[in-house]
Amino acid sequence: MDPSGQDRRVISLPVDPGLTCLRCLSPRRLRFEVEYGLERGTSANSFLFDAGSNTTGQNIPPVLVHPPGASFAAPYLEQLAALVPADAALKVVVGHVNPNRVALLRELASRWPALMLVASNAGARLIEELWSQQKPATAPAAAPAATAGDGASPSPSAGEAASPPLPAIDVVKQEACRNLAGGHRLCLIPVPTPRWPGALIAFEEQTGLLMSGKFFAAHLCSEAFAEANRDSTEEDRRYFYDCLMAPMARQVESVVDRLDDLPIRTIAPGHGPAIAESWRSLLADYRRWGAAQGRANLSVALLYASAYGNTAAIADALAQGVARTGVRVESLNCEFAPAEQLIATIRACDALLIGSPTLGGHAPTPIVSALGSVLAEGDRDKPVGVFGSFGWSGEAIDLLETKLRDGGFSFAFEPIRVKFSPDLATLRTLDETGTALGRRLISEQRRSQRRTTAGGLSDSLSNPAVQALGRVVGSLCVVTARKGEGDTSLSGGMVASWVSQASFSPPGFTVAVAKDRSVENLLHVGDRFALNVLAAGREREPMKRFLRPFPPGADRFADLATETSPGGQPLLPEALAWLEACVKQRMECGDHWVIYAQVEHGGLLDAKATTAVHQRRSGGNY
Repeated sequence: MDPSGQDRRVISLPVDPGLTCLRCLSPRRLRFEVEYGLERGTSANSFLFDAGSNTTGQNIPPVLVHPPGASFAAPYLEQLAALVPADAALKVVVGHVNPNRVALLRELASRWPALMLVASNAGARLIEELWSQQKPATAPAAAPAATAGDGASPSPSAGEAASPPLPAIDVVKQEACRNLAGGHRLCLIPVPTPRWPGALIAFEEQTGLLMSGKFFAAHLCSEAFAEANRDSTEEDRRYFYDCLMAPMARQVESVVDRLDDLPIRTIAPGHGPAIAESWRSLLADYRRWGAAQGRANLSVALLYASAYGNTAAIADALAQGVARTGVRVESLNCEFAPAEQLIATIRACDALLIGSPTLGGHAPTPIVSALGSVLAEGDRDKPVGVFGSFGWSGEAIDLLETKLRDGGFSFAFEPIRVKFSPDLATLRTLDETGTALGRRLISEQRRSQRRTTAGGLSDSLSNPAVQALGRVVGSLCVVTARKGEGDTSLSGGMVASWVSQASFSPPGFTVAVAKDRSVENLLHVGDRFALNVLAAGREREPMKRFLRPFPPGADRFADLATETSPGGQPLLPEALAWLEACVKQRMECGDHWVIYAQVEHGGLLDAKATTAVHQRRSGGNY
């Protein structure tokens, strides 16, 4: 983390005459949210169109598209002030609304009094709601009688500077185009989604530049305006998609369909480098990644509201965990979802999660309404879960739990209560909680299918090709991984038998990791891990430990004597041999990721022992 902001800076990147990209850079993650999990820093892109006259001679003020959040306020305002005079009637297109961005908008309004905002209908509503609210950094020593959820207090505290007046807002209710200076023409397209109901993307016709906001983004600290090639950012964009887009794949696909009609030449997202050469491939990737969600026959409804983004961060982590099992997530923002959509989702889902902040000691009205729909329409035989963020007491979470328990619903897990925003350990626990729910639903479905086909063999077990595949023998190993230091470190481990040497020079091997394994999140390109090769006759105890299910957030290495590799990875002393390796490539293979890693260190612990191998009767399971 970089609480001081000293590593943050802003650079100017010329895009076209009269058009500049102001890129905010941070080499470190800004927040503890799942989308920053690769820890490759981040960047935030905004675009400034110069003042001048349009084709009809009309004077046009400067237009700023997609300003960043307040995390970059000091260097950003310094750069912007050098380009835009204080008396300019600056127009600001707000493509994404959250408290962090509204905080920066307040500073813009203070420095440019003639400021005008441009936002979608939902975006304007959110700006109006958040404009006078303040978010304390920490809880006060004595909690007030009325609590605020998502870590927010509804009004400035004593001694705080009052917010400047809310600027006029030009509301974009449907697609609209505006002529700018220098022959530029800007088309604004509302693209609401559950996660970003106020989303507004911008397309400049002369350059073919799509300023896509959250869509196609990647958290990556990069000075170059555009990516070097598709491979250089593919993993980062896929990770961003899995974290934030997958839970609303249907809505995202609708946005991608709309963009197909635009004469795009370059996509410049809100985070990460632009995509100039392979943007068509990226649109195809979004469709392909979402197709798996569309094919899923199990679904979890995720209903929430979030005043300051913290409850949404919890929802994101739960959704990522569910989605990694192949179960579809249907995400709905209760503040903006139509009643008929809410009811249809409640009726169709196989499990339901509902989350709320606490505002003034109460749940927001949209959550109370959604709770009423769940009580009226929900199936008591399907599991539910409750979660929320709060400032001091969390009455909204108590309300949800009490009403659902009294209504006869069974809980998939104990209610999740997060004070202010989730930290790294909490995010890991939330992810694993979602994964456990997804596995439970799949297990229950398989049991039901076995009951309906009792007495017969499944197609996979009786298929000769699947039986033959099971005769492919693999060595028994334990993958162990640790990332980070101190309180922010994460670790994990799993039994692996799909392991094979892959190269002589450099020495490397592959290991297949199921998508629903928690350790998979520690095996991205650049991460290091250890492969502990088990010895025949001594494999039982380590296998027993790492095959058993762990509760979400549990330390896999608690009370286990381990040694440490040169790169800080856990090693099992009872292993036959060990290898420390760095992940170089990942390939998606159905329900697994195949990881290719290059060996950096290794050792033979028992030269006389032989390698334990895994003999299977079928290729349909481990």
